[in-house]
Amino acid sequence: MNTATNQDEKIVEDLETAGKRLSEVKDGIGKVIFGQTEVIEQSLITILSGGHALLIGVPGLAKTRLVDTLGATLGLDAKRLQFTPDLMPADILGSEVLEEADSGKRTFRFIKGPVFCQLLMADEINRASPRTQSALLQSMQENTVTIAGQQHPLPQPFHVLATQNPLEQEGTYPLPEAQLDRFLLQIDVSYPDRDAERQMLFATTGVTEVAPQSVMNAADLVNIQSLVRRMPVGDQVVDAILMLVRSARPDGDADDLVRTHVAWGPGPRASQAMMLATRAKALLEGRLSPSVDDVVALAGPVLRHRMALNFSARADGITLQEIITGLCARLG
Repeated sequence: MNTATNQDEKIVEDLETAGKRLSEVKDGIGKVIFGQTEVIEQSLITILSGGHALLIGVPGLAKTRLVDTLGATLGLDAKRLQFTPDLMPADILGSEVLEEADSGKRTFRFIKGPVFCQLLMADEINRASPRTQSALLQSMQENTVTIAGQQHPLPQPFHVLATQNPLEQEGTYPLPEAQLDRFLLQIDVSYPDRDAERQMLFATTGVTEVAPQSVMNAADLVNIQSLVRRMPVGDQVVDAILMLVRSARPDGDADDLVRTHVAWGPGPRASQAMMLATRAKALLEGRLSPSVDDVVALAGPVLRHRMALNFSARADGITLQEIITGLCARLG
């Protein structure tokens, strides 16, 4: 009994310490990125959960700067890769080259690609061909790269923050459902409000700009990610997650609105993503366990890229957000 009590006290102590560190991280990022509080929070939730995020927003909303700032603040090795139609899988993963020694002996040497980092920004990922997009699938799911039959482990931790421009769709290749499902959250990046944009003007057009400061390192982050998975979750929250995800599928527990207007719904990976994301959100806000309110707050980022509307929904003018809002209302 005493052992169990000591373990509970240790988890509480660790959660409180991690919460204070993460508060410093948020403050540090907020000094560089203005007016994107929700985007910053959801990006941190993704990383704390050990997942990947898809950021969707028009150009000029500091998506690249956000990734650079996250890398510097969290002490991660960050790289940026611009996706273009002529980008090849080898440009991401790396390739083997034939080398000849002075003795005349020839051997193959693997040259690592930019995916071998801890935080990869895949800029405008939908501009690359499906073949190139799929090169990231194994990396995102298994944290390894296979070249010529040899597996090469990626650094730990490893996260992909991919971006998409919602305006220009000419010459793009929509991400397949299998790859979309591998993103923990879809983060919609909107315009900053007036006060934030005013602050941005003065901060970014002067002689000097505020540089992000390192608050933790990769080892600290890995420990916090492990702590997130140990955070207790109440039965009420688990039931809310199951009810939300299962009712979003056009069969089983779905209501008439979903059956009529949803072509396909989220799989079990959505439940897993929600379970981790709600824990990370609670930790970011200094709480010791998630609540049903966290499930409601994260319903959009978790579900909107894992569901698709059918023709009937488009004809009736039904949006995906309306359906998700209706599903959240059922949680009470």
